[in-house]
Amino acid sequence: MERSLSMEIVRVTEAAAQSSARWMGRGKKNEADDAATTAMRNVFDTIPMQGTVVIGEGEIDEAPMLYIGEELGTGSGPTVDIAVDPLEGTSIVAQGTWNALAVIAIADKRNLLHAPDMYMKKIAVGADAVGKVDINASTLDNLKAVAKAKDKAIEDLVVIVLDRPRHAELVEEIRAAGARIKLIPDGDVAAAMHTAFDDTGVDILMGIGGAPEGVISAVALKCLGGEIQGKLVPSNDGEIERCKEMGIADFEKVYYMDDFCSGDDAIFAATGVTDGELLRGVQFKGLKNTTQSVVMRAKSGTVRFIDGEHSLKKKPNLVIKS
Repeated sequence: MERSLSMEIVRVTEAAAQSSARWMGRGKKNEADDAATTAMRNVFDTIPMQGTVVIGEGEIDEAPMLYIGEELGTGSGPTVDIAVDPLEGTSIVAQGTWNALAVIAIADKRNLLHAPDMYMKKIAVGADAVGKVDINASTLDNLKAVAKAKDKAIEDLVVIVLDRPRHAELVEEIRAAGARIKLIPDGDVAAAMHTAFDDTGVDILMGIGGAPEGVISAVALKCLGGEIQGKLVPSNDGEIERCKEMGIADFEKVYYMDDFCSGDDAIFAATGVTDGELLRGVQFKGLKNTTQSVVMRAKSGTVRFIDGEHSLKKKPNLVIKS
């Protein structure tokens, strides 16, 4: 991949974030998601690449754009797989709470896992605990391992978990171990990223979330030197059949970093839609908007935080095509 793509895809996440941020707190998550998706798709048309969506808004008959298999870019340049979540945290934006993001991950063609749209059990850590966790181990054993790796007491660890009824047992296990918990309403891509940044105060992600989000999280953590492991959790016969159609028959299979994202290169970009621990959300200031983004590349290990100021007079539709 060309390193110039790092800056190009930030333009895409910036546009999606600005469009969806106008719906913050208005209680309309579908409208926010549609705004992000449309803006993202429009800017993709200007990016010099030959991209194919492998993680997107759904199958071709489920989504009008950014559907799985859709070809994106100008048709020239590197050939890449694309994983997108135009608005990670639709409910977050609708409610006006924290950590909504517009996110993109790209890698060389055939290097991203084509994950089915279903639940996945996940465990994720930052660089200092790589190789220390095991998704098949007990909650207590994993917490002990992370505490030892980070030279902390278990009581000082922070475990980030989606606030869902399905996690009641997990929450009790974490509490019994003595660790602290940060329950979040949505946004497990942001949560996985937070394990790799000391300033967020998060040590480990545990629990069940979306499998497609697992792929996107893996790209972010690959860039940051972290780790994620996952196991598919189909919830009905239809999802089991879907897996079989994709050649997936072993539901005890553990997906490791190289399963999620193979090769030595990948690029991840995210722009804050609402304020969060890592990124500020979009701010509207008359005829200009401000954004904050992070863009990372696995091959170089470079992590850039980008503050953007956008003139609505010069690009009222958030796109300059030439």
